[in-house]
Amino acid sequence: MQVVDATIMASYGGAMTKIAYLASKATLPGSPLRRSDAFEHDRMMDALRPQFEKLGMELIDVDWADKTQDWGSYRAVIIGTTWDYWDHAEEFLATLDRIEQQTRLFNSAELVRWNSHKGYLKKLAEEGARLIPTLWIDKVDDENFARAFETLGSDDLVFKRQVGAGADGQFRLSPNDPRPDMPHPMMVQPFLSRIQEEGEYSFVFIYGSFSHALLKQAKAGDYRIQSTYGGIETAITPSEEDLEDAKVILDILREIPLYARVDMLRGDDGRLLLMELELIEPYLYPLEGKNLGFFMAMAVQALTA
Repeated sequence: MQVVDATIMASYGGAMTKIAYLASKATLPGSPLRRSDAFEHDRMMDALRPQFEKLGMELIDVDWADKTQDWGSYRAVIIGTTWDYWDHAEEFLATLDRIEQQTRLFNSAELVRWNSHKGYLKKLAEEGARLIPTLWIDKVDDENFARAFETLGSDDLVFKRQVGAGADGQFRLSPNDPRPDMPHPMMVQPFLSRIQEEGEYSFVFIYGSFSHALLKQAKAGDYRIQSTYGGIETAITPSEEDLEDAKVILDILREIPLYARVDMLRGDDGRLLLMELELIEPYLYPLEGKNLGFFMAMAVQALTA
């Protein structure tokens, strides 16, 4: 590895090439608005920075909303922990368009725009992806709230924002529950008990190649698997069948993303169902994927050479 490093450094004349890692006021160190799960940003930087440096690249975390940034001064920009974008979706997408006009952006603005609205799941289903049954509601009022339980044939439903992440604005409800205020367009799915009995699977891919997988489980009495709610992650070696179910989702895409996380839940037939395809700002679980930094750095170096 030292010989490769020396060769690459020489090709840059000994100078470090700047790569921007888009973060947010919700995740940057020292921010008064930092989220409780922003330690995941730190873990990502700890995993990526040393490997990028070995290949002559300086990875710099910056706020995506910082209007003073000269995006053209970076060889590439990677979307990282932009964990407030869903509240500023149009501004975020416009910023990505500006970045892409000046330098390489990963993942691409087109891919991000497609993935930013959970309606992308409908498109994947049309291409053969196996999904949890889903109902799409633009405005949740009393009438379509009640109808959702009838349509999906379940008394236990999960309501999620069509533009959102991390279980923000998510509700698990029964027909007798008072309808909470849901001002955003929502997607509705039956609650599947396997999320508590077995957990949710995540498969991480770097430029189309499998990196690592993990099982995410909720704490006792909860169903949300995010670390904010006490979720626990365990690295796993997936079965060939499970890995193939995840690969099928990526094969549908017409563009190979730099990074992708495929989140899945086991169905009643034992096969995995797609919950989310995360292409914008997913946490990539570097503690469970010890080679993540190396894979990412090698991919970025190759794609920007």
